[in-house]
Amino acid sequence: MSHTPDAILLMGPTASGKTGLALALARHFPVEIISVDSALVYRGMDIGSAKPTAEEMAACPHHLIDIISPLETYSAAQFHADANRLITEIRARGNMPLLVGGTMLYYKALLEGLSDLPQADPALRAELDAEAGRIGWPAMHARLAVLDPDTAARLNPNDAQRIHRALEICLLSGQTMSSLIARGKEAAADFNCLPLALVPEERSWLHQRIAQRFELMLQQDFLGEVRRLRQDYPTLTPDLPSMRCVGYRQAWDYLDGQCSEAEFIERGVAATRQLCKRQLTWMRSLPVLPVSAQRADLTDCVLQACSDFIAGKPVADSLRYQGSF
Repeated sequence: MSHTPDAILLMGPTASGKTGLALALARHFPVEIISVDSALVYRGMDIGSAKPTAEEMAACPHHLIDIISPLETYSAAQFHADANRLITEIRARGNMPLLVGGTMLYYKALLEGLSDLPQADPALRAELDAEAGRIGWPAMHARLAVLDPDTAARLNPNDAQRIHRALEICLLSGQTMSSLIARGKEAAADFNCLPLALVPEERSWLHQRIAQRFELMLQQDFLGEVRRLRQDYPTLTPDLPSMRCVGYRQAWDYLDGQCSEAEFIERGVAATRQLCKRQLTWMRSLPVLPVSAQRADLTDCVLQACSDFIAGKPVADSLRYQGSF
């Protein structure tokens, strides 16, 4: 492990206040922000992903935002490679990498490494898609539970994208995804980081912020954004990873007439709550310093912690949230 301070990590569930806190840090320290968000990589997906505004991104350099089209895919392995490269480059410029976002799989890849997982196989993917169309994703999840019980245990039975990939890995490699990832921990990044995790003391506080954010998205014409994406990318489908992002899939269904506007809003808010629950579950499995997102002196405490970290001093343990999350 490196003895020099190499990166600050700021993770947390959706709507926990990461962006505002990151910008506060940028006003005090020479940081460059690396986005750790699987939705922000897509161009044109601004409102539904709560992408930082042009003014916010002008406050300090941002990376891994708007790098691919909604027709493309971006994997944890790609993030692992990109983030490690960027951390090295940012440190070489004399700045501090600040990794901000809520895609916990990306953090896990960075902190624990990734094994050499097999590349996607189009023929097998089509075969699995066809089978899922016949029996449904919960049944595919049950199939995964037989082949790789450890991976299946941490996946929602309707998480089509991850069930699909885990089955593909099992069938292509003859090994479980969980065993390959465990082996890949030997390749964990060798850097010294301050892994801050914003956690809500009360779920009701977070749920209220989620509802407020969804309402703001609608006011900003989120549905118009999805309409433009469908028009600009004629081959876009709801099964692509970009359109599986929370909010976008529900908006797609509404625009296709599969639900009412009220049902769309209800489903979008519910899906965001479910995402936050998964994010918190992931965070509990990572080596993090949990911090209450609701404390009144949050910004001052995090600024002091980062100042101590950058100076090579111990970070005060009084920052640590003692409750469960």
